Amino acid sequence: PLRPGTKEFDVIAMRYLSYALYPLVIGYSIYSLLYETHKSWYSWILSSLTGTVYTFGFITMTPQLWINYKLKSTAHLPWKTFTFKALNTFIDDLFAFIIKMPTLHRISCFRDDVIFFIYLYQRWIYPVDKTRVNEFGQGGEEPPPLESATQEEQAIANGDAVSADAADSTSNARRRKKGPRADQDESDSQQD
Repeated sequence: PLRPGTKEFDVIAMRYLSYALYPLVIGYSIYSLLYETHKSWYSWILSSLTGTVYTFGFITMTPQLWINYKLKSTAHLPWKTFTFKALNTFIDDLFAFIIKMPTLHRISCFRDDVIFFIYLYQRWIYPVDKTRVNEFGQGGEEPPPLESATQEEQAIANGDAVSADAADSTSNARRRKKGPRADQDESDSQQD
């Protein structure tokens, strides 16, 4: 169950980041074509597509930060999940330093850190909303259930006088909720 406005904030964040970052990807591809050495056109295309994948990965990580900013709260994140997220972020950095890899991939490992530190800052300044579902699909506490009783059912519960028509409409509504077996169950209970 998403909060009202969450989906819209997600779409807005993706749109604005796409407007900003896709031209940078195109610019990087042109720069790479003009100033870097490639073995073939295939190598240049592969390098450009890799940059696109890294940029799209960054774009998909940031909407949660935008949603937190707009709602002025952060989603509840259990400690086990939070620890997993932190370890996953910093293990990538360790391998980025140890293993020889292309510079673009190394930069993409550090983008996770930027997002994580912004998230930590948001968690520090905004309250934690335990009813919000986080990006892993985990929710905290359930909000209190809404009262689904009709006015007639509330009047009956309060002991107020209700007309026969209102009582019939209430029992018909209950039968519709319970299904076709409700009539048979009621007749069985009346016979006992």
